[in-house]
Parts: sequence; C-alpha cells; structure tokens
Amino acid sequence: MEKQGHSEMEITPSDSRSHVKLLKIHRELLVTHIHNTQCLVDNLLKNDYFSTEDAEIVCACPTQPDKVRKILDLVQSKGEEVSEFFLYILQQLTDAYVDLRPWLSDVGFIPSPLIQSKAIVNTDPVSRYTQKLRHQLGCDSKFMLCYSKKEEMLLEETYTDTIMELISFNNESLGSLGSPACLLDQSAGVLNEQAETVFVFGDAGVGKSMLLQRLQSLWASGRLDAGVKFFFHFRCRMFSCFKESATLCLQDLLFKHCCYPEQDPDEVFAFLLRFPHTALFTFDGLDELHSDFDLSRVPDSCCPWEPAHPLVLLASLLSGKLLKGASKLLTARTGVEVPRQLLRKKVLLRGFSPSHLRTYAHRMFPERAARERLLEQLEANPNLCSLCAVPLFCWIIFRCFQHFHTTLDGSSQLPDCTVTLTDVFLLVTEVHLNRTQPSSLVQRNTRSPEETFQAGRGSLLALGRAAYGAMAKSLFVFSQEQVQACGVQEEDLQLGFLRAVPELGSEGGQQSYEFFHITLQAFFTAFFLVVDDEVGTPELLAFFHEWVPPGEVAAASCYPRFLPFWRVGGSGPVRADPFKKKDHFQFTNLFLCGLLSKAKQKLLQHLVPLASLRRKRKALWAHLFASLRTYLKNLPRVQSGGFNQVQAMPTFLWMLRCIYETQSRKVGQLAAGGICANYLKLTYCNACSADCSALSFVLHHSRKRLALDLDNNNLNDYGVRELQPCFSCLTVVRLSVNQITDSGVKVLCEELTKYKILTYLGLYNNQITDVGAKYVAKILDECRSLTHIKLGKNKITSEGGKCLALAVKHSSSIVDIGMWGNQIGDEGAKAFAEALRNHTSLRNLSLAFNGITSEGGRSLAQALHCNTSLQIFWLTKNELNDDVAESMADMLKVNQTLKHLWLIQNQITARGTAQLAEALRQNTGILEIWSVSSST
Repeated sequence: MEKQGHSEMEITPSDSRSHVKLLKIHRELLVTHIHNTQCLVDNLLKNDYFSTEDAEIVCACPTQPDKVRKILDLVQSKGEEVSEFFLYILQQLTDAYVDLRPWLSDVGFIPSPLIQSKAIVNTDPVSRYTQKLRHQLGCDSKFMLCYSKKEEMLLEETYTDTIMELISFNNESLGSLGSPACLLDQSAGVLNEQAETVFVFGDAGVGKSMLLQRLQSLWASGRLDAGVKFFFHFRCRMFSCFKESATLCLQDLLFKHCCYPEQDPDEVFAFLLRFPHTALFTFDGLDELHSDFDLSRVPDSCCPWEPAHPLVLLASLLSGKLLKGASKLLTARTGVEVPRQLLRKKVLLRGFSPSHLRTYAHRMFPERAARERLLEQLEANPNLCSLCAVPLFCWIIFRCFQHFHTTLDGSSQLPDCTVTLTDVFLLVTEVHLNRTQPSSLVQRNTRSPEETFQAGRGSLLALGRAAYGAMAKSLFVFSQEQVQACGVQEEDLQLGFLRAVPELGSEGGQQSYEFFHITLQAFFTAFFLVVDDEVGTPELLAFFHEWVPPGEVAAASCYPRFLPFWRVGGSGPVRADPFKKKDHFQFTNLFLCGLLSKAKQKLLQHLVPLASLRRKRKALWAHLFASLRTYLKNLPRVQSGGFNQVQAMPTFLWMLRCIYETQSRKVGQLAAGGICANYLKLTYCNACSADCSALSFVLHHSRKRLALDLDNNNLNDYGVRELQPCFSCLTVVRLSVNQITDSGVKVLCEELTKYKILTYLGLYNNQITDVGAKYVAKILDECRSLTHIKLGKNKITSEGGKCLALAVKHSSSIVDIGMWGNQIGDEGAKAFAEALRNHTSLRNLSLAFNGITSEGGRSLAQALHCNTSLQIFWLTKNELNDDVAESMADMLKVNQTLKHLWLIQNQITARGTAQLAEALRQNTGILEIWSVSSST
C-alpha cells in the first residue's frame, strides 16, 4: 500500500489520468493560493465546462476558500478534460495566479493540443487594468502635441529620435543611447545600482516631453519591456495645483489621477504593492514644480495607505520609500540637480544632429520636391540650421514653411537673412493669426504682418496678460477664472496658443489651461511687457534680476538642490523653492531684446506709441550693458600660458543671446569691448549651435586675438558654421566633445587656413573620420604657428593616420599631437615612426589605444633612436608584447631625451619589464616608464 501511494504521488502530467489526481493531491495548496475565482468560472462557462447552475452554486459559497473548494469538486467530478483545462487556465493567466507559477513549473504541466485550442478569456482585474492603461496611454500618445486639433500629427509618422547621451556624475560622456527603449536597459550607464531613477535632462524645447510620449506609445503597443505591467505618467506641474491642505493616499494618486480600474481596485493595488518592479513611472518637468508653502513639518510618507500631500507622495516615490523597486523616469531642464543617491542613470538630450534633421524633414515632408526645397533653404542659411538643432524650434520653422507651401501656391520661402528666435516666434504668431481669416480658393490672404498684428492686438494682449501674471510666479497652469480675468475670449483660445489641460490637482473637474510650451509663454510675456503702455521700467526689467550673480554661482552649485520637502524632519530651514529653474525668465529677457530691437520697430509701432518703444528700448539697453559689465568684472581670472583666461558661465551665454536678438552692430561692438580677457573659457555650459550665432555676433567685433574654449558642449557642425565670422581673430580653437563630423572639420579647414594664426586645435571625442583627418592635416600644413592638435577618440584609421603623420613630418612648429582612442594600427604607427625620425619640435605624442601591435611598436622604437625632441610618449592600451619592450629597451640605451614612456595595458610581461629596467642603467634622462602595473 505504501509503494502504491508513493507511485500515485509521482504520476506525471503526461499521464492522461493524472489531472484529476493532481488536483486532489495538491488541493490545499490550490485553495491557499487561488484568490481569483471569477476568472475560473468565466472561462469554464465560456467553454461549456460549467453550466449556469454550476456558476450559481460557486457564487453562493460564503468565502473565497469555500468557492475554490466547490470549483475543485465540480471540476474533478467532470473528468480529465475539464481538470486539464482548469490547470491550463492557471498556467495562462499568470497575473491572476502568479503564486502558482512555480508549482506549475515543478509539476511540469503541458496541456494537450485539444486544450491549447480552447479560448482563454482574461477577466483578471490586474490584466484588465493593464489593458485599460495601454488603451488610454495609446490614445493619449497617438498624436504629437500641436497648436490646435486641426494640426494633429501622428506620433508614429513624425517622431524622430534625438541625440541621447549617457552622462557620469561629473558630466562626462559614457556613450550614446540608440533609442528610447534603451532608457530602461538595466546595465548600460548605471551610476548607482541601488537607485531606481533615470534622470533625463536638456534645454527647453529639446524634446524631453516628446521622448516620454514616445515611450508611452511603445509601451501601449507592446513594444517596450514586457515586464512592465503598469505605466503611470505624471506631469510635475500638476502637483503645483494641489492646495496646501490637500491629502491623498497613493492608491488615489495613481488611480484617480492616471487611470481608474474597472473592477477590484484594491486587488490591483495589492498586486502593485507586491510586485512594484512591474511598474514604470514617468515624471515630466520637475523644474516646473512650483511650491510656495512650507512642508518642513510634514513627515515622510512610507505607508502606501496613509494619506499625505501629493508633493510628499512624489518625493517618497522618487526616493523609493514608496513602491521601492519600481522604475522611474524623471525629466527636467539643464541645471536642475538631483541627489546622487536617487540616480541610476543620467541622460542628456542634445537635440537634432544634421542626420536627425534630415530624417525629421523626410517625415514632415514626404513629398520630395517640398523637402528638397526646404533643405536647400536650410543649407543656404546656417542660422536657421542652428535653430533647427532644437526640435521644438525646428518643428515651428517647418510648420511655417508648410503653411507657406500650402497657402502660397507652393512658393514656400523661409526668411533668407539672419533669423533670430524672436523672428521665428513672430512668424508663427502671424501664421496662426492669419488662419482665423476666411479661406478662399481663388484669393490669397494679402494682409501685411503689420496689419495682421494690428488686427490681433486685443487677443495677443489678453494672452500676454495671462502669460505675464503666471510667469512672475513661475506658474504654468491657469484656471478658467484666471484666464477669463485676463480678458481671454473663446475666439482667443481657438488660436491654439493656449490649450486645455485635463487635470488640475484635486479639483479634477475644473477646466484649466496652459501654453503650448514654456517658451511660448515667455514670448507672450515679453509681448505684453512691450505692447502694454502702462508697463513701467521696473516691471520691464524685473526678469533680468533673475540672472545669477557670479559670486553666487559657486555657492548655488554646492547646495543640493532638490524638492522643498527633501529635508523633511531635518534640522535647519528648508530653502525656498530650491528647484526653481530660470530659463523661462531668460527666454522672456531674450524676447524682450528681440521685440525692442530697432528692426521690429516698423512692426510694433502700430501696436504701441513710438515714444513708449524708445523709452523701453533705452532702459533695456542701459540695464543689459550694466549687467554685462558687472558680470564680466566679477568673473574669476587666471593667468595661464600667456593668456588672461576667464571662465564664463551659462549666464554669460544668455547675455550674448539677448545681445544677438537685438541684431544691432553697435550693441555687438560695445559688448565685444567689454570682454577684457583674451582667453574665453565656456566649457560645460551646454552651449548649442544656436549659441554660436550669438557668440560669433559679439566676438567678430573684437580687435584683438582671442582663445576660445568650447569643449564639452553641443555645437555640432551647425555651430562650427555659425562661428565662421570670428575665426579671423581666434588663435586657440577648442571644440572637443561637440558632435562634430567631417563636414564641420571642412569648414574649420576652409576658415583657419585663410588667416593662418591658429596655435591650438582641440577636436577630441567627436565623430571625425579619415576624411576629416585629411582636413586637419591640411590645417597643419598651412598654419605654420600650429603647436597643439588633439584628435583623440575619433574614428580615424590608418589612412587618416598616414595623412596626419606626413603633415607632422613636414611641420617645424608642432609640439603636441594627441591621437588616443583611434584605430591607426600598424600602418599608421609606421607613418608616425617616419615622422618622428629626426623631428625637431615634437615633444608630446599619444598613440594610446590605437590597435598597434608588435610590428608598429618596433618601428616606433627604431625611429626614436634618431629623435632628440620627444619627451612624452604614450602607447597605453595597445597590443605591444615583450619584443616591443626589448626594442624600447634598446632605444633607451641611445635616446637620452625621452622623459616619460607609458606602456601599461599592453601584453608586456615581467620579462619585458625586466629588459626595460635593465636599460635604465645606461639612461640618465628618463623620469618614468609605466609598464605592466608598476613604474620604474
């Protein structure tokens, strides 16, 4: 009997008689772990295994365990097929019966073809909620955000990836990301394994919101990580709409302000608490979070059922005190700092590269003729190309072009002169004002810009009044009462500049509005300040006071800027609004300068008295110059290498942008005269190609030679083209880590060889190939004062290496060549060996990480027998072996000039190191040799 009982326990599922017995043997396990009986009853009914009477019997049971026992009794009584189908339901509905997955795997249940042909209906609340979330987010993300519903464009047809770069805590590049889905990669670019938040940052208009919308679309269509069952999207500005007294529990925040489950919300929430790793949260625009109340006395929220202020819930989610294990994506504008302990990754959005721009143009203009006409106009206008590197501005420019193309009989023409950002926003405003005019197939609208703005003055002023009132408080969402109080009428809303927002904090039923983009709100704020004659000088200049004084920059950067409630429970005061971002003020200043420029006087004198325009312009110019002088005077200066060097900050770029918007030669000359230093350092300022327009506008007025350091920014080839006017005065050009390709290097070659005053060229870590290397070689050939070239970490192979080496050989001025991280190989190494032989000026050479093997290494060692100038030689991280070490040892017995030799991370063993050490007995000049992992 004992043996027989044992054999029953080991019956395999493949035995056709085993399914009923399997249910009997594991009855109590099933009763314990089956919590959802409705799914079982629904599927048994659908496949005619249960009758209506069976279902009623189950429903009549008083408790859930009793229901499970009754279902098991009925299923077993109906035989093997029904029992097998019962197991099949448990296997297929993984969310509903998650606890039974290990058991099903252990018993090795494999359904028969007959059972697999049966349809399974998933009525599980978790699955139904996931399905509803996918549907809702799919609808919400289907169209790209536009000015009005008439212009809605399918996201799938128009979205174009931007440059996404993984960044270290020190803002150093860790490589690029290929697609939005890569943001959820659990391996690449991880800075802190314990953290859960991926922080995505970039300038206004660079595409942060669009990136999240793309992620929503991918998840909704099942093209994102299958492990993500819940996707909760929040816009941070929403949290500013809650009253100070508002409280919510986490369940209400998720379900009432995202998507509500159709059935059993408690069961869905319980699943989420149990499996938080299945949830993805996105929080868009943390810099737009506005808090004007004190949360210092509010405790941290660690209990998911305890009501708390929504801002506290937000902080607790980000810190992992709530739903630890969930993935979070957080976006903000550049300059916002998040505590390191929260950050799993940092990702910098850099906008469109030239190739991205072409892709976007193809998507926006499928018709070849229109697309080619657009690209031709952009190619002829580098200034427009620079603006198009920012996706938002690119979209606006393209939409204007599209409007001209469809309304002007195909004779679409973008402005062919210097275009400022103010011009772009005035143009799009004019386009939308004209769309309110009755259309005709036989008669085009012939209103001039002056007539258009004059006709729309009332609407623009009302919108500007609303924008200004909120801008002063850093608010970006308006209630219906606020909009009406500013005089905004229904026809003004139809223009599309303001759009309805579905949620407004705890007042969910109240209609609220926001401007299409924060830059548009800044434009309308500036328009109001210029056009309203009652605005005085204090109000006009108010936002200029938001510029950070130089003396406060260091202190501000040292303070851990996070949410106002981050120090809840700590000693010491909470800093007021520490997450406040100033870009919206800076854009307002920029548009003020553009609107008050003399070039706009013809347009605006029909809207505001000319005397008022002149008064405001005079006050603005005086304040702008005073600010610039004070700023430059207080910047720290360093005397280095014969230069008076000044490290400028991003605020300086904003000042230059404002000066550029004036398009005044006199203003540019005065600004250039205020720059006393001759070495301008603008590293890590997140400068983009459009900033080069402003920088060049000022610097080309300089009467002295300058050094310009723009390393570690985002200039790309458009930025290089925009710098053309000032190359005539630049002796040092540093453009490392700037997404520059061969096209940009060609421009450098054409310009720098005109003036031949260059001494230093830095192009490290760009995207330069052998084609660009040939341009650099030409620069070296023709610029006889060039002493330093940095070309490391590009894409240069042996062909480019040979061209550069030949130019080095013929140069009598070159002192330092950096080629680390290319792939010149042995052929390139041999060419450099030939250049080294008998060279008289070259002192520093790095050929590290270049795929050089023993053949190339021996050639270099032999060449150094005849060299008496080289002092530092890096061959780190190649494929050099002991034979090369022996050749280097022989060289050191002859060469007494070399001071530093780096050979680490090669294939040199203790034998090769010993030979190098032995050579030191006959060398009195060498200071260090790094070989293997020790120095000798």
